[in-house]
Amino acid sequence: MAADLPLADELAAVHARMARLLLTPETVHSALGLVTSVAKETLAHTAGAGVTLLDEFGRRATAAATDPVVEHADRLQYDLEDGPCLAAVERRSVQRIDDLERERRWPRWCAAVRPLGLRATLSAPLMVRETALGAIKVYSGLPAAYGARAEHLISVFAAQAAVLLGNAQSFEQANRLSDELRDALGSRDQIGIAKGILMARHGVEEATAFVMLASAAQREGRTLRDTAQELIRSTGRRRA
Repeated sequence: MAADLPLADELAAVHARMARLLLTPETVHSALGLVTSVAKETLAHTAGAGVTLLDEFGRRATAAATDPVVEHADRLQYDLEDGPCLAAVERRSVQRIDDLERERRWPRWCAAVRPLGLRATLSAPLMVRETALGAIKVYSGLPAAYGARAEHLISVFAAQAAVLLGNAQSFEQANRLSDELRDALGSRDQIGIAKGILMARHGVEEATAFVMLASAAQREGRTLRDTAQELIRSTGRRRA
């Protein structure tokens, strides 16, 4: 039991650090910077850490990295369609390389990345329910830098990081939707005012006023909202 205490302490420290992050309104960009820096600090012998995210089309990109070497190693995986980070996402499981000099599972990537001075790596998927957001990975210049203990740590850390990233993305999406909703409501109000002006000016019904507004927008090559805004402005100038 005593041998488990250091690992428990490390996991508690990770949980505490990530819990503080989850309580702050981080953007996706700043959250990723925090994720990679904490990963590098948490896992011993780590030379660099990075996060790969998938976009809505399934394309991969390194969204954050602590070192240019990490970006280079990741880019080689994307270019070659070969490597442990991609496998972590595809298989939804932790992938570990103890020594790039002896690894045989990803021969093309291993051969390409050896000149960078990297020897060991560990990659874990970032999962929210059944959805893979991407993967987090760490690299070391030492062979056999990561063992079962490190796998356990990165798995727990990846779960916390995935929640952070999911929350940050949801926060940004909610802001975008709020902006779009405000724009839509603003457009609706302005179009309503413009219809009222036409109804009063020409003595027509609401449906006819809308057709008049839409026809004017088509003739002028404008959006309905822009046409409504111009009508409101011109009416205000006349009254002035």
